[in-house]
Amino acid sequence: MSNMSNWKVICRVDEIPVLGSRRVARPVGVDVAVFRNAEDEVFAVLDRCPHKGGPLSQGIVFGKSVACPLHNWTISLTDGCARAPDEGCVQTFACKVEAGRVHLDSIELATLAIDLLPPRAGPANPLPPARANPLRSG
Repeated sequence: MSNMSNWKVICRVDEIPVLGSRRVARPVGVDVAVFRNAEDEVFAVLDRCPHKGGPLSQGIVFGKSVACPLHNWTISLTDGCARAPDEGCVQTFACKVEAGRVHLDSIELATLAIDLLPPRAGPANPLPPARANPLRSG
């Protein structure tokens, strides 16, 4: 296999809660959520619901799907697509398990869906807390 060297160990399968997830931070873009179902199958998708950007990592896994915690959309973990009648898909990531360890493709982690910004509460461009001065005019 030519891309063998691109596989990056993320964690052990038993470090992912059953029917839950772990987030994998990336230097650019939205985190990746790695899910584990009741059969110990592991899936990786962008941690952002295609609906309103909810954190899928906080959803409940059932079968090969996850329920978004915000509006309960059902997102397939195999193809990333919402179940009808809802529409939209989230980026999926290649994932494999070997010897109890979860691997993701480092090139996919570095390149896929890096244009999306993580969901954030509050102002779009907050000042650093130590330098915030509301009286200073620009």
